[in-house]
Amino acid sequence: MTFILSAILDNLTTSIVMIMVLRKLVADKKDRIVYASLVIIAANSGGAFSPIGDVTTIMLWISGAITTAGVIRELIVPSLVSMIVPAFIMQYMLKGELPKPEVKSAEDSALVFTRIQRRIIFLLGVGGLMFVPVFRYLTDLPPYIGILLVLGVLWTATELFYRNARLGADSMSTRVIALLRKIDMATILFFLGILMAVGCLSEIGVLSAMGRGLETMSHGNHYLVTGIIGVLSSIVDNVPLVAGCMGMYPIAPTGDMAVDGIFWQLLAYCAGVGGSMLIIGSAAGVVVMGLEKITFGWYMKRITWIAFVGYVAGMGSYWLIRTFIF
Repeated sequence: MTFILSAILDNLTTSIVMIMVLRKLVADKKDRIVYASLVIIAANSGGAFSPIGDVTTIMLWISGAITTAGVIRELIVPSLVSMIVPAFIMQYMLKGELPKPEVKSAEDSALVFTRIQRRIIFLLGVGGLMFVPVFRYLTDLPPYIGILLVLGVLWTATELFYRNARLGADSMSTRVIALLRKIDMATILFFLGILMAVGCLSEIGVLSAMGRGLETMSHGNHYLVTGIIGVLSSIVDNVPLVAGCMGMYPIAPTGDMAVDGIFWQLLAYCAGVGGSMLIIGSAAGVVVMGLEKITFGWYMKRITWIAFVGYVAGMGSYWLIRTFIF
């Protein structure tokens, strides 16, 4: 579920949702943090093969380095491998059976929307996000136009539901117009600052020099370059790394640097999946660490090597696909 939802929504939102689900299903703290660690791995793997699943893939998708069909077709198998291998290893950390959770029925009178209305909102939201790549393909408009269209449809639907319910003034606090005031401006400014800083480094030629240095050091082996970037993304945030690579390497008409070329697809995979190797290496890991109070040392001792094995296995499967299929 985490893997699929992360591709449709994003790895951060999916991790929060799945931790809330885990708290209802797994009462034992020691077992739950193992499941939570696997949620981090699955969320990052699921976000790597989807153009809207992670900030880094969104950046590459918007810049035109990858396409929706190309990244899904060639990265879905490596992403699955990078999740299945750690899941197979981590099953031996869990023993016994989970007790059946108690299901508490909610009072219908306490709910703002009816069950049918909640399902409509869910389908509009998730279906709208899945429609964004299709919208870009059909209209050739920027993806943010599609996102705003989905928001407008959701806004209209919820306002109609509120009007039919004839609720009082207290309902205004839950409406979209009120929720928009709670946008996390700190995070938006953080990403804006990163992109502006990377743009400055690109303008003065620092990133181009770094790119040439990496090419010389690796002798043009893009598997090695992107592999190193993936390991670094577990230490440094993957957003500035991908933004830096976009400044270091221009999109070429042909070859590994072309649209949907080996370099860009591996960059999407390595930056996303590589963040699972340390709990601070991705937004999903940081939020799960805060929710479940997982320590950096516990994760590094028990999970880092497992995530690394999955990471390498996924790269190996990508090499096999590119060598013998495409």
